[in-house]
Amino acid sequence: MQEEKKVNENRIEGRNVVLEAFRSGKTVDRLYVLDGCKDGPVQSIIREARKQDTMIQFVSKERLNQLSESGKHQGVIAVTASYHYSTVEDMLELAREKGEDPFLILLDNMEDPHNLGAIIRTANQAGAHGVIIPKRRAVGLTAVVARTSAGALHYTPVAKVTNLVKTMEELKEKGLWFVCADMDGTQMYDLNLKGPIGLVIGSEGEGVGRLVKENCDFTASIPMKGDIDSLNASVAAGILAYEIVRQRLKG
Repeated sequence: MQEEKKVNENRIEGRNVVLEAFRSGKTVDRLYVLDGCKDGPVQSIIREARKQDTMIQFVSKERLNQLSESGKHQGVIAVTASYHYSTVEDMLELAREKGEDPFLILLDNMEDPHNLGAIIRTANQAGAHGVIIPKRRAVGLTAVVARTSAGALHYTPVAKVTNLVKTMEELKEKGLWFVCADMDGTQMYDLNLKGPIGLVIGSEGEGVGRLVKENCDFTASIPMKGDIDSLNASVAAGILAYEIVRQRLKG
């Protein structure tokens, strides 16, 4: 029986279709597999997924049925990226081409596609050279992200890395320093945010993870006068990004 592709262009179903997606080099953000399935074709798909360090989730048949629109998932559903990912080196090269100090935005625990899309849009307008997200515990470049970015995804590089802390360490060796958003940090107006910089933003619920925060050079807080104690993650990213822009414009 012929396998069908889901109406959602970012989700494909069926063993042959999913296996070909991996073998063709298509970027697969997440793979859902029927828990306990030992069939040869499914095991081949799992091997291909591990080669690409794709996030694999073993789920029940009921969960797969919920995710499926074709009803012909055959025990596997893959979520693919709408856009190609860039590399961190692409971002550094973009900064070199522009003759600017690198300005990168790193996102930790960001699972809301609307926030990711809005941050990519802000990154573009603020002149950031790219956005970095981890492979795990992060939303990928879905159609929702693309729509929310209002076209910015066409122009702003996004890289997906295996280990955010390791990436930060490598960037530190290239001269970058890092500041993360934290309500207990130093007021952002009191920090020098010039030079090669990485701005680290966490999710609204969890914030920046402990290891990532420990690898930041500074923490920056946003002055708040209201009755609630946090801002939407994309709003916080915008405020801090434009403080970096303001300081760069001052020279």
